[in-house]
Amino acid sequence: MRILLFGPNGQVGSELRALSWERGLELIPVGRDDADLSKAGSAEEVIRREMPDVVVNAAAYTAVDKAESEPALAKAVNADAPGGMARACADLGIPLIHVSTDFVFDGTKAGPYAEDDPTAPLSVYGQSKLDGEAAVRETLPAHLILRTAWVFSPYGNNFLKTMLRLGAERDQLGIVNDQTGCPTSAAGIARTIRTVIDRLHSGEALQPGTYHYCGDEPVTWFGFANAIFNAAGDRLPGGVTVNPIGTADYPTPAHRPANSVMSCAKIRSVYGIEPDDWRHSVMAVVDRLLENVS
Repeated sequence: MRILLFGPNGQVGSELRALSWERGLELIPVGRDDADLSKAGSAEEVIRREMPDVVVNAAAYTAVDKAESEPALAKAVNADAPGGMARACADLGIPLIHVSTDFVFDGTKAGPYAEDDPTAPLSVYGQSKLDGEAAVRETLPAHLILRTAWVFSPYGNNFLKTMLRLGAERDQLGIVNDQTGCPTSAAGIARTIRTVIDRLHSGEALQPGTYHYCGDEPVTWFGFANAIFNAAGDRLPGGVTVNPIGTADYPTPAHRPANSVMSCAKIRSVYGIEPDDWRHSVMAVVDRLLENVS
C-alpha cells in the first residue's frame, strides 16, 4: 500500500514519518518543493502521477492571525487544494484522510462539540478549513475528515514550544484563562491516522465521515501552560510565574472559540481509538526538548 502524505514536515506529518511502517506500507512524502498547494492543480498533478492507494492531507495554512490579512492564500491551501485532492482521489477510486480543526466552531456551545453540531467559524482560518471540509465531502464519498485541536509536538511552531521559549526569557507570563480546549499531541494524531491505514491495509473498508480526536481532559491555555512548566521543572533558567488573563487582555487579529472541547465518542465507537492522554504526552515532549538542559 502506497500512502501519499501532504505536509510531511509539519507537526502531524513529522510524527507520521517518525512511525515505524511495516513491510507492505510505503509512506511517500510530498513537500512544498514537490507540490505548491497555493497553486491550482498542484496537488492533483502529484496524486495522478504517483497513483497511490491512499492520500493523507496533513498540510495546511496554519498562521491563524496572519490569515486575516491573507484570505486568498488561506483559501487556496486550506480549501481549494483539498478539493483538488478529493477530485483526483475520486477519479482514482482511492480514499483521502484530511486533517481539520476545532476552529470550524464558534465556541458558544456549553459542552463538548459533536461531529454534527452546527459550524460557525469566527476567523478566516476557520472558514478556510470549513470550506476545505465541504470540498472534500462534496467530491469524494471515501473520505475521513479528522478534526483536532491545540496540537503540540517537538516540531514546528506550537504553544508548548512557545511557552518553553518564553519561560526561559521572562519571569512573568500572562496566559489566557477563559478559552477552553483539549491539548492534543501530534504523535497521537499520527497514531490515529495509522490505525485507519492499518485497517485499510488489512482489507477493511473505510468508515467514511467526520471524526473528532483530541486530548482527554479539557483545560484552559493557562492550565495548559502550568502543565508545561510543571513538566519542565527546574530545567528552565530562573523561574516563571504564570498569571491568568482574559481574552480581552490579549487581543489578536483572529477571534478564537471560547470553547474548543470536542467529543471523541464517535472515533472511540467506530475505530476503538481513545482520546490522547495529553498530560503524559506533554511530559514526553518537554523531556525530549529539554533533554540536554541541566
